[in-house]
Amino acid sequence: MTKHRIYSISVASVYPHYVAKAEKKGRTKTEVDEIICWLTGYSHQSLDDQLAEKTNFEDFFAQAPQMNPSRSSITGMICGVRVEDIQETTMREIRYLDKLIDELAKGKAMEKILRK
Repeated sequence: MTKHRIYSISVASVYPHYVAKAEKKGRTKTEVDEIICWLTGYSHQSLDDQLAEKTNFEDFFAQAPQMNPSRSSITGMICGVRVEDIQETTMREIRYLDKLIDELAKGKAMEKILRK
């Protein structure tokens, strides 16, 4: 089976779109970073390092220090697919991130986004 092309795209090339989506709705880059760090376990510095190294999505999630165990409570539709139904692990992690950024852009409180 061929891997989806998103796996080879650098997180750094998509990151500005995450930030722009959030900022367009009055949210901040800091909140985007907080979401990514919460999901993956990266520190703010190690996230910056991953972006600077132009790490692709597959490696970004494979090298994540500690994926948040609460991420399994992320549910709903993203790109027409239920995130909880995605079987392929890396694709599910990517879609979890997409879903969290969508929730941020829709004005959801950070406590709810971070499943606190």
